[in-house]
Amino acid sequence: MNNKKIIVAIDGFSSSGKSTMARELAKRVGYVYVDSGAMYRAVTLYALRHGMVNADHAVNRKELVAALPSIHVSFQPAGADGVQHTLLNGEDVEKGIRDMQVSALVSPVAEIPEVRERLVDLQKKFGEHKGIVMDGRDIGTTVFPNAELKIFVCASPEERARRRLKEMQEKGENVSYDEVYNNVVERDRIDTTREVSPLRKAADAIELDNGDMTREQQMDRLLSHFDEALKKNCP
Repeated sequence: MNNKKIIVAIDGFSSSGKSTMARELAKRVGYVYVDSGAMYRAVTLYALRHGMVNADHAVNRKELVAALPSIHVSFQPAGADGVQHTLLNGEDVEKGIRDMQVSALVSPVAEIPEVRERLVDLQKKFGEHKGIVMDGRDIGTTVFPNAELKIFVCASPEERARRRLKEMQEKGENVSYDEVYNNVVERDRIDTTREVSPLRKAADAIELDNGDMTREQQMDRLLSHFDEALKKNCP
């Protein structure tokens, strides 16, 4: 039996389904899953809770950067609900980091160089022993540029907004399609144009447009790419 392991980097646009995909892949192949986006959301929640967001929704960068040493993000293994929970300074904030207020601010927080530097360093440590699936915006380009398998997930803004709206409504949140769509488009703009580690497809990444695919179809495709990468890099 081959016990060698690889790193799987899954990047893509917001609400493209990459986290669900990455989580399921990790479960199927027995790897560790790390949701890098949840880490940025946790820092955003910290900023909101500590009054670091102005009335015009601008983030007080100086205060947040100064507070970074006291912000600790970790993960709790999946429990009965099958979900890996995000911890902020030891508190389970998995539900809190998923609301629209955090969604609206996470991209501006994530583009702060000092925030990215701190979290990227932590993300790299997660992958020291390989056997990891990590999703985000810059995993294949900045965090793990030498990852053995890189996937870039995409779908139209309209389709991603529909998915996000359904997800939020199922959680009982009262939001409109226009609100969610505008958030998706704005996050795309910020993520692709930020100065530090912008969202882009790595040159050696495999593009996966899942706009018209079922979850089963995209997982079959992903598992096929995983098997090929494992055979190529761990003969």
